[in-house]
Amino acid sequence: MDYIVTLDSRQEAALQAIADRFIASHKWDAVKALKEMIVLNGHLQERLDAVESRRRARG
Repeated sequence: MDYIVTLDSRQEAALQAIADRFIASHKWDAVKALKEMIVLNGHLQERLDAVESRRRARG
């Protein structure tokens, strides 16, 4: 990771609520939720990499 993100208290509370809902959707199995998040992040990273490749090809 290239940088550290700092959240204010409002952002932290919003993130916590989203995390709670995500884990609840996995029947409070944090490991299962984490595994899904890793897979989702992998898919997103692939898409970002593809966009970046297209930008470099054009530029």
